[in-house]
Amino acid sequence: MIKALIFDVDGTLADTERDGHRIAFNRAFADAGLDWNWTVEVYHDLLKVTGGKERMRYFLEKYPVDEPDTDDLAGYIADLHKAKTAHYTKLLSEGHIPLRPGVERLLNEARQRKLRLAIATTTTPENVTALLENTLGKESIDWFEVIAAGDIVPAKKPAPDIFNWALEKMGLSPDEVIAFEDSRNGILSVHAANIEKLVITVNGYTAEDDFSGATLILDQLGDEAAPASVISGPELKGDFVTLDDILAL
Repeated sequence: MIKALIFDVDGTLADTERDGHRIAFNRAFADAGLDWNWTVEVYHDLLKVTGGKERMRYFLEKYPVDEPDTDDLAGYIADLHKAKTAHYTKLLSEGHIPLRPGVERLLNEARQRKLRLAIATTTTPENVTALLENTLGKESIDWFEVIAAGDIVPAKKPAPDIFNWALEKMGLSPDEVIAFEDSRNGILSVHAANIEKLVITVNGYTAEDDFSGATLILDQLGDEAAPASVISGPELKGDFVTLDDILAL
């Protein structure tokens, strides 16, 4: 029996990557006097790596750019990441990053039916809080029994640690939850945590990812104004995903 829904954040609850995190990173780089510029194409490549600090290290290793003049690169990157988070939360507060179609509706359906909710993400807790508060209101933080985020576990996705941590805190087994993800690293993390039921909502960056093993793959959860399309998996009863569709999985 399914008792809980566990959601990824970036790309799943909201399409945050291209016009949210990427913009915030570039603004932080400019503030620091760096000539780094993460174009849409470069950021697509960087999304192979989970975690903002990890992406910056990967960027320095792969791309021909000057490293900052510092004896403490780890500390410098951590400070850059804090500055980026400030820019990102400002973008959210200005209403530039809405939830994806159907997300709020499905969350409300789950709450009405007394299903437990959780978040499992590699983004920082501050980013999660800012997204929820600026799209659903401050009270929405309490909708989620567990918010597993950021560096709370040693290994980020595709490792299973963040999902294992959430399951442990909720006292649930993998067969009692359905996970929602949007990326290849996400599906690898879910499967490594032995969670079998997985719903994928693709986005512009992940549409070509390998989602083998996902239970249901969609372009979005959808609503009356923006119907959902099934890419792989069972057909929906209507034009968008309902909780009944999810529980039928």
